[in-house]
Amino acid sequence: MRTLPACRPSGLPFPPVRTHIVWDWNGTLFHDMEAVLGASNAAFATIGVAPMTLEQYREQYEIPIPRFYERLLGRMPSQEEWLELDDAFHVVYRELSPACGLTEGARDLLAGWQSAGHSQSLLSMYDHDRLVPLVDTFGLTGSFLRVDGRSGPSGGQKAEQLVRHLAALGEQVDPARTVLIGDAADDALAALDAGARAVLYTGGSHTREKLEPIGVPVVDSLAEAVELARRITG
Repeated sequence: MRTLPACRPSGLPFPPVRTHIVWDWNGTLFHDMEAVLGASNAAFATIGVAPMTLEQYREQYEIPIPRFYERLLGRMPSQEEWLELDDAFHVVYRELSPACGLTEGARDLLAGWQSAGHSQSLLSMYDHDRLVPLVDTFGLTGSFLRVDGRSGPSGGQKAEQLVRHLAALGEQVDPARTVLIGDAADDALAALDAGARAVLYTGGSHTREKLEPIGVPVVDSLAEAVELARRITG
């Protein structure tokens, strides 16, 4: 994994921090739901499932992803089907995602959190070797202590990845003063397992109705998420 220096873009060291945010990427900082939907519909076509609208997708989606496909098929996909689904999704996602941008206000929120003396890192289930250059493209690398993407097969869960991410950050962060901001129930469950907090954002892969039963704060904007992160660890 790529470890980024704990410094500001100017080269000045980060001041002592009190609260750390672990940001999710897809559907949170990166507003890519149209690309996700197009890629998902391409994958559905390989197993004879009709295309969905964005709202239908957000109502049905769940992690781990094989369970999502099991819901649609009425059975667990075979290994061969899973590989075909996964390949179809990623081929089309790579075609569509370059047209996507950051979520409204994300850049200013990242800069403001850093300038206030707090720290942040990025953890995604997107392939690590594709994530790092994409973050660089947006000029955001210097905003994060660390950027980690998925290194193993797709379709997994985030909990183990978050534990490794926090361990790699070491004494730079305190899990008890860490908040994961993401768009999926899996983000919150991973944070709770790691002894951290979570705030869930409704602008990504899940509807509010799917997120609220988890029992963590649910917000409609990233600005609200950052303000809650500041308050719940204060």
